[in-house]
Amino acid sequence: MIDLEAHAEGAILPVRVHAGAKRDELRAPQDGSLRISVTQAPEKGKANMAIIALLSKRLSLRKSQFELLSGPTSRQKKFLVRGVSVAQLSAKIEEVLTSLG
Repeated sequence: MIDLEAHAEGAILPVRVHAGAKRDELRAPQDGSLRISVTQAPEKGKANMAIIALLSKRLSLRKSQFELLSGPTSRQKKFLVRGVSVAQLSAKIEEVLTSLG
């Protein structure tokens, strides 16, 4: 279960990141956070941009809807996802994770 939070502009998505992985993928939640692996190295914000690109593609949302709120240099991050409710975001994530098997 992912600990999504309501926000005035949308929903807050907690993420745990593995940068420098073999492939870009969304993985099963752990400790209330969505786990994400990206191939980009964690340098100069490249991994953060790769995370936004991956979330955008997999969740069928625009990149501009994502804003990093906390953890720019940490494995634990929080993203604001604008224009979606907690229920909508939860449904999108569940759909993607279910399709992964």
